[in-house]
Amino acid sequence: MSTGLRFTLEVDGLPPDAFAVVSFHLTQSLSSLFSLDLSLVSQQFLSLEFAQVLDKMAYLTVWQGDDVQRRVKGVVTWFELGENDKNQMLYSMKVCPPLWRTGLRQNFRIFQNEDIESILATILKENGVTEWSPLFSEPHPSREFCVQYGETDYDFLCRMAAEEGIFFYEEHAQKSTDQSLVLCDTVRYLPESFEIPWNPNTRTEVSTLCISQFRYSAQIRPSSVVTKDYTFKRPGWAGRFDQEGQYQDYQRTQYEVYDYPDVSRVPTGRTLPAGRWMAGETTQKWRAEQAVLRRYGRDGELR
Repeated sequence: MSTGLRFTLEVDGLPPDAFAVVSFHLTQSLSSLFSLDLSLVSQQFLSLEFAQVLDKMAYLTVWQGDDVQRRVKGVVTWFELGENDKNQMLYSMKVCPPLWRTGLRQNFRIFQNEDIESILATILKENGVTEWSPLFSEPHPSREFCVQYGETDYDFLCRMAAEEGIFFYEEHAQKSTDQSLVLCDTVRYLPESFEIPWNPNTRTEVSTLCISQFRYSAQIRPSSVVTKDYTFKRPGWAGRFDQEGQYQDYQRTQYEVYDYPDVSRVPTGRTLPAGRWMAGETTQKWRAEQAVLRRYGRDGELR
């Protein structure tokens, strides 16, 4: 019985052993669309039609012997035919989550008296994203009006989520092909922290999880946010809220983002006024990638 690391790929409508995985590269992070690039070979199918693969669901499984370490499921968004030596055919494929489809639609519309969960539910339903769950720790009350103005559904979803302090990620099941889009407004719902050993020698054979490389980077980001709003009910109301970002020791503080109008008039039920809370959340959105830690390793179980 094999105890080594191996990979399998299945595509809806094709035999389970249609492809052999030569290599793959998975890029994934919070509040972004994962991208799975695969190099494949097939001895069964020397000339596949694009219609047999594109827009189908694909399932990558990472095995350690007979034990499943990880599964990734997504839509085949790109497919390429490579070399054919009459014995086998080389293929390349890109797989993205169902949420990727939201980037193909653009709209002009208004949502009235709906909360963020209702707005996101409409967008996800229209794009065929059926497996998702909201994990909200605080109320997200209705907005008087909310405009999608020439944005793609994906850009609109990301903007609305960022304004409400919501991030998202794909949760992959290990014992089944279930995979769900999760939307959170607090890190308390993330998996508990755990330790991973460091092994910089990438040439050694290891059977345990380890990290072989990591990179820590910082960059200049907007330093502050100013939001301004108005209401005809109180013409003299200033409606201005300022928020400075944190950890600015290595950059200037002149990079201001000004937003007008914002949603300060929307009642929130929070302890902070809506405008001040919104300015704080927007500042965090702009400075989210101010410092980034990337790690690399042969660690199929890591999410």
